[in-house]
Amino acid sequence: MDVSFDDDYVLPDVDEAMAAAKLVNVTKVIQVGCDVASSRWAAKTALEHPDVWATVALHPNAAAHDPDLENSLAAIAELAKLPQVRGIGETGLDYYRTEESQSAAQHISFRAHIDIARQVGKPVVIHDRDAHKDVIETLETYGAPDTVVFHCFSGDAEMAKVCAQAGWYMSIPGVVTFKNAQQLRNAVLEIPDHLLLVETDSPFLTPAPNRGLANASTNLPWTVRAICEVRGQSEQEICELLFSNAARVFGPF
Repeated sequence: MDVSFDDDYVLPDVDEAMAAAKLVNVTKVIQVGCDVASSRWAAKTALEHPDVWATVALHPNAAAHDPDLENSLAAIAELAKLPQVRGIGETGLDYYRTEESQSAAQHISFRAHIDIARQVGKPVVIHDRDAHKDVIETLETYGAPDTVVFHCFSGDAEMAKVCAQAGWYMSIPGVVTFKNAQQLRNAVLEIPDHLLLVETDSPFLTPAPNRGLANASTNLPWTVRAICEVRGQSEQEICELLFSNAARVFGPF
């Protein structure tokens, strides 16, 4: 699940969503925050549901348009201290929807989230769209937290090698099933077993054969099977390492 309250999106019934997820053996969910409101909802949901954990943050596009960025960052910093909050994200840079005049706010927010992650000792979860070079440069020059996760990894094989060398996790979305995503499939081959993660980015990036429908945890097997096919590993092997990696990053579950 991945919800921003700025989206035209109806919040799911969490019990129903988790019951459906468990039918395909998805037993734990990370609910991602994208602004103050959705981060508060994520933290509240995680407190009420033991199989759900939260991350909190200002999405870079939310940061770019926030009229009171300082107070919003302060709110995220307070939420980050909660025990059910297991990561700081989505934060990062997004040049796809951001005008050049708005990029400064994204950079300020990104660095502030890195500071928060360091202060609370939790992983930072990065949104990186059309900004690979600047995201990596920020992590290298400003200083990355101990644990970094590239949410919806969209880089090529060379970027995967850079992330692997740095020890950064790469989370693969349903895009890996798309016919035109050979670049991502090439990148998947470069990810070491211990740095591989998987996600839905619900309600977006629904994997084939269900493209066009809202994404949900019930679609995760399609993404996992595609990863297995690309890497030549069994479903059991991939599922075991994905679960252990997620537990290492966000857990223990």
